[in-house]
Amino acid sequence: MLTVPPRVTPRAFERLAEIGAASQGKALRVAVEGGGCSGFQYNIDLDAPAEDDLVLEAEGEKVVIDQTSLPFLADAVIDFSEELIGARFTIQNPNAASSCGCGTSFSI
Repeated sequence: MLTVPPRVTPRAFERLAEIGAASQGKALRVAVEGGGCSGFQYNIDLDAPAEDDLVLEAEGEKVVIDQTSLPFLADAVIDFSEELIGARFTIQNPNAASSCGCGTSFSI
């Protein structure tokens, strides 16, 4: 089965440029781990790209996803949101059957 890779919005790449991720040799790593209040949780961090990562690149900035997390993030949208409660990277995931209020935990 063909897996559609996630898409990263221009706003997310712009935020990475603002914080100087590439100039530090870092990329935004988006991973899925077991746990959280709904069964799976997102782990979003700045990290060095690994050899087998999927690399999504624009404007000199990179978002990387490990091979284990990739099926959970098929066709997802990685964005950056600024709201009254704070600014953060967000994931709109069509594979998630439900998610919790914190926005970092989901179930399939």
